Amino acid sequence: MTTDPKQSTGGLLSEALSHVSSLMRSEVDLARAEIDENLKAAGLAIGMIVGAVVVALTALNVLSAALVAALTEAGIDAGWSALIVGLLLGIIAYVMANKGTSDLKLKSLAPNRTAKNVKRDAQTLKEVYDDK
Repeated sequence: MTTDPKQSTGGLLSEALSHVSSLMRSEVDLARAEIDENLKAAGLAIGMIVGAVVVALTALNVLSAALVAALTEAGIDAGWSALIVGLLLGIIAYVMANKGTSDLKLKSLAPNRTAKNVKRDAQTLKEVYDDK
């Protein structure tokens, strides 16, 4: 803002509104950029979930037969061998899917930096206009 003592109240108000408008445009641009960044992270998390499904299916098809055979050779009944292997692979798939879904929480997608900036800007404007 200018410090011209002869500037009218209307001029000061117009200048203040111009600054607020510019500030709000900047905050909207920051929010848009932050949301874009968060959506990219969400895309990676979805990829992680898809990867977990592919790995789980592949593991169930390939390793389960080999492990069941190995456990059966070690003296465990074939049915129990299959159950043990299925549980272990299920736990691995659960952990991977849980990690992917936790990365997709709405909290991680929110534009947190923008929200902090808007609060800070509002507080600053309040302080400036309370002092006058």
